[in-house]
Amino acid sequence: MATVVSILLIIVALFMIVTVLLQSSEDGGISAISGQSSSNSYFSKAKSKTMEARLALGTKIAAGVFVVLSLVMLIIT
Repeated sequence: MATVVSILLIIVALFMIVTVLLQSSEDGGISAISGQSSSNSYFSKAKSKTMEARLALGTKIAAGVFVVLSLVMLIIT
């Protein structure tokens, strides 16, 4: 059982690494924290349909699965 969870943990970690590396960097940086970003464009309103949004969603799901698998691994061992 621990071997299966370990293999799944490695696969999820690799998937998370790939999705993070495929995402483009945001130009906002620290200025986005202070509210100086320009988010009133059509692109930002339709952002949920872009590849960038799919990668962000994949990263969030992979992070959640990674945490759950890590906790399962802790309980098993």
